[in-house]
Parts: sequence; structure tokens; C-alpha cells
Amino acid sequence: MHNKTVLITGASRGIGRSTAKKFISEGYNVIIICKNDISRMNDLKQLADTNNLICLMYECDVSSYEAVTNIFNDIHAKNINIDIVVNNAGISHVGLLQDMTVEEWNSTINTNLSSVFYICKNVIPGMLKKHNGKIINISSIWGIVGASCEVAYSTTKGGVNLFTKALAKELAPSNIQVNAIACGVIDTDMNSHLSNEDKQNLEAEIPTGRMGTPDEIANIIYDIANSGEYMTGQIITVDGGFI
Repeated sequence: MHNKTVLITGASRGIGRSTAKKFISEGYNVIIICKNDISRMNDLKQLADTNNLICLMYECDVSSYEAVTNIFNDIHAKNINIDIVVNNAGISHVGLLQDMTVEEWNSTINTNLSSVFYICKNVIPGMLKKHNGKIINISSIWGIVGASCEVAYSTTKGGVNLFTKALAKELAPSNIQVNAIACGVIDTDMNSHLSNEDKQNLEAEIPTGRMGTPDEIANIIYDIANSGEYMTGQIITVDGGFI
């Protein structure tokens, strides 16, 4: 059993949910955050309780700096140290750029990119005190090559990639590693807008012939969290050979 604690955003579904299950199964305390309907994480809390682990659940819009800071104030009041952060919360917007509203643009930027800054700004001081920590950001291959009709999403993920590289250099002397996973097409709710025909056509372009699964990404996140201290500043592409 580990005495380490991992904080995961976007933990009520998809990659975040699978990641929470993985860390709980490996004996980690967890802090799990979702934007809506905290009850969707109740089974994760029950799983942690069964394994005599700490599980804190928060309903929070991570696009708000005030909301994120309030959560960290509560965590600090409980005297809990965070060893690992998984910045997973994200939204997509599919459509032509000229049809996108300013509100939709700002929501995408704040949820996908600014939230990573908000979480890191709050968690880094504690990691500096311990001279130890892991920050893992969930990015996308569209942050590397861009995607038509997903300009805002691609922009945010490109920002996450460079944020990761720059912060890794800044924190390396303090023994804090920062890495990102550039996910390909993963079978999550984010792709639920695709028709069966669209999914089949997309899978035909992927050399492995299928989408990835949230569990596969969760296992890689866990491996990175337990990797050596010399690996930092990396954007690890997991896409079935897509790009």
C-alpha cells in the first residue's frame, strides 16, 4: 500500500475515471474532481473506502481560479499532501471557427488550458517543500498537428504541450517531473457526437484499426507517475500510430 496521494480532474468519466480506479487499485489515496454531478464518483469513493484509502470528492468548475483555490484551501486544512497531479479535465468544440462564439472560445481555453495553470499554481508550493512531485497533463495529438473544425481545442492542447515542456525545465532542479500524454482517438464521451459511420471511417485511418480505451491511457498515466526522475518535459504520443 502506498502513502501517496494523487489528484485527478475530470474524474467522473472517461480517462479520469479509469485513472482514479487504477490508482485506487494500486493503493493510492485520491482526490477526485468533476464539474457536474458529484454522485457519479460515489462508487470510486466506495472502492477507496473498501481499501482503507482516503478519497476526497469535489464538484468544481476548474475553469474558475477562485473555485480551484477554494478546493486547495480545503485540502490544506485537512493537512493532505499531494504527490501526483493528473490534469485531465477538458471539453471539445466541433465547428467552423467563424461560427464559434467568444463565450465558446473562452470556455474552451479556460477549461482546457487555464485550468492546468490554476491547478499547478496551487499544487507546486507543496511539492517544492517536499522536493518531489509528478505532474501529468492529458493532451491530444491535435495539439501537435491540429484538427480542422477543432481550432480552439487544438490550440489549447498545443498550449498544454508547451506549458508542459517549459514547466518541466523550471521545476527539474526541484525534483518535480512534468510530462504530458498526447492522446489519439480515445473511446470516451468526447467522441460520442460521431456517428457509427464516422467512427468506422476514423478507425480505418488508424493503423491499429481501433480507438484507444480509457483504461489503456490510465495504465500509461500510472507508469509515468512511477517512472524515474530523469524523464521530464516529454510529450508522449499514444495514438495507435495515427500520426
